[in-house]
Amino acid sequence: MTSTSAVGIIIFFFILCLVRTGQAIWMTLPSSGTKCVSEEIQNNVVVLADYVVISDDHSHSPTISVKVTSPYGNDLHHRDNATHGQFAFTTQEAGNYLACFWVDSNNRGGSGVSVNIDWKTGIAAQDWDSVARKEKIEGLELELRKLEGAVEAIHENLLYIKGREADMRNLSERTNTRVAWFSMMSLGVCIGVSGLQLLHLKQFFQKKKLI
Repeated sequence: MTSTSAVGIIIFFFILCLVRTGQAIWMTLPSSGTKCVSEEIQNNVVVLADYVVISDDHSHSPTISVKVTSPYGNDLHHRDNATHGQFAFTTQEAGNYLACFWVDSNNRGGSGVSVNIDWKTGIAAQDWDSVARKEKIEGLELELRKLEGAVEAIHENLLYIKGREADMRNLSERTNTRVAWFSMMSLGVCIGVSGLQLLHLKQFFQKKKLI
């Protein structure tokens, strides 16, 4: 292996580490109540998730309900009486996407119920086998295609972070301006009240002929 190839492989794995690929989530659901997971995702990103119910009681398969909502509260996935399932969508707006799970009413009061969730976004949700078949690529060429996708994902994430930073900076500047105006108004009110108090005291002492 040449040094150039080695450097290329190192750069490839480094970029893959920088990109948010996916995450496996394991959580235990209470007999009553809801547990949710969320992720802040930018616009036009593919999201793919698989979930499966695992019960402590192997003789019984409890069912759960699942609901996934967008930042604006739109339902993206809703399923009842499920033991496993999958949801996939492409984000239409940037923000916090929420997936909530709860035990169905006919299964409450039983043994503990756990849910394993395999949540993937962006490049991790890409079906590279389909891409390879469609574009008729394999081997190193496929790895380079993955690298290109990783670079694009990093670029989009940087643009998203830059935009969020600009929004936060504008919000901070507007807040600072409002605080400054409020401070000036408060100071003006304090000066006005102090002047009125001095005038009132002066009139009082004049009536008492103390001055």
